[in-house]
Amino acid sequence: MRKQKPTKNDKLYIFDITLSPDSPLAKKKTKVLRTISILNRQSLYDLAESIVDSFDFYFDHCFGFFDNLKNWTDSLNSYELFVDIPDVACDSPESKSVKKTKVQDLFSINDKMLFLFDYGDNWEFVVQLKKIDNPDIKKSYPLLIDSSGKAPKQYPD
Repeated sequence: MRKQKPTKNDKLYIFDITLSPDSPLAKKKTKVLRTISILNRQSLYDLAESIVDSFDFYFDHCFGFFDNLKNWTDSLNSYELFVDIPDVACDSPESKSVKKTKVQDLFSINDKMLFLFDYGDNWEFVVQLKKIDNPDIKKSYPLLIDSSGKAPKQYPD
């Protein structure tokens, strides 16, 4: 994962990421939460990679961010990796780039989005911006700052 040092103008975006109980492979009774801090100028791609890493998954599938938390196919706003892959058709022509979109361009305090990872297994995460703060200039971001609940295996037996 590509980490970055903050500059004097950066802000720190602090997200709570919850594994959705609607994910087919999630254990319904177990709440799994990660808190991640990332710089405002970092991309949705960087956020996605940090989410996947925080759950000990391999970053080996396409993904997207969607504004409809219950049915991602009915989203009005979507950001998908497919947009950034040359010669790959994106099923949603209105989707935008995850590599060009910065977290500051999408999130305000308490905004939520659905992060869908792996369109086959449909790992669903609710991503919510909890706080905007000043970064610690001695640290590099993104950074996992809290973890609760055991993540399921990405590829169960």
